[in-house]
Amino acid sequence: MKKLANINDIPNEGSKLVFLDETPIALFKINGKIHAWDNRCPHRGASLSDGYISDTTIQCKYHLWEFDIKKKCALENTKIKINTFRIKIINEDIYLI
Repeated sequence: MKKLANINDIPNEGSKLVFLDETPIALFKINGKIHAWDNRCPHRGASLSDGYISDTTIQCKYHLWEFDIKKKCALENTKIKINTFRIKIINEDIYLI
C-alpha cells in the first residue's frame, strides 16, 4: 500500500491533487466520503481536481463536462468512464490498495 494523503488534507466538498509516480490522482471529499479519480478528464485531459464540485457531480472547468460521482461516468454519455483507484483509510491516512 502507498500512502497518498491524510483525510484532513482535503477540504470538505473539495479536492487535493496527489501524484503516484507520474500519475495525477484527484482525491475528493464529498459528503464525508473520499473518492480517488484519475485527475485527467477523458475528454481533453484537463485537471478534474480544479473542477466544480457538487454533492453529485464533478464538472471539468475546461469544456464543462460533468461526471456522476457514484457512477463514475459522464452524465451525457455513460459509456465515458472515469478511471478510479481503490483506496483504504487507516487512522485518517488514505492509502492506495
